[in-house]
Amino acid sequence: MSRLSGKTAVVTGASKGIGAGIAKGLAAEGAAVVVNYASSKEGAERVVADIKAKGGKAIAVHGDVAKAADVKKIFAETKQAFGKLDILVNNAGVYNLLPLDGLTENEFHRHFNTNVLGLLLATQEAAKLFGDEGGSVINIGSAITELNPANSVIYTATKSAVDAVTRVLAKELGPRKIRVNSINPGVVETEGTHAAGVVGSDFEKQFIALTPLGRTGQPDDIAPVAVFLASDEARWVTGDTVVVSGGLR
Repeated sequence: MSRLSGKTAVVTGASKGIGAGIAKGLAAEGAAVVVNYASSKEGAERVVADIKAKGGKAIAVHGDVAKAADVKKIFAETKQAFGKLDILVNNAGVYNLLPLDGLTENEFHRHFNTNVLGLLLATQEAAKLFGDEGGSVINIGSAITELNPANSVIYTATKSAVDAVTRVLAKELGPRKIRVNSINPGVVETEGTHAAGVVGSDFEKQFIALTPLGRTGQPDDIAPVAVFLASDEARWVTGDTVVVSGGLR
């Protein structure tokens, strides 16, 4: 039997990159997956098609996690389609590396509304849908909270908040058998890091030089860790942050 057979998962921001990799990884282990997207319907539908082609179950559901009404809709559609929820992966996020003098009110709120508020709203709704047997919440943080590079003050602040939220909610939701953990990836090659000009840049080369395993990560380096945290194998793991970075510190 597959490790996640009979379970249902919501993965936010799953139309591409790490989220898509995790959605496919969960589905490969037997979970029915809700592939959430905010803007790329085409990307989400490709992920769903890939899962179904391999015999899995998945649906694409639109919703911006920074908007409470959208979040409620995501989980209402999850309940309608699958009747239950066991796993939430809070992957949706935005990033724009800016120096202090580039900080604006709009950029601050854009980052915090998605990376922190969105995570909280999704977890709030998921907690209502988890059954008596509890569930697993997996936040996607970032190894940037250990690196603290210059010109990343807003993004690093949001991911530091994710670290704190993970520890707090593990204590708050533990009595309900809901485990809360965070995966903190290093530099990962995705559509987003390509679009941001990270891949192939001097910035990437500097971080590869600091990475003991000597390369940039891939989404399928992250997905197996999410599968573990979602599974019963991690039943005694909560409030933890797993840095998945090839040793980058």
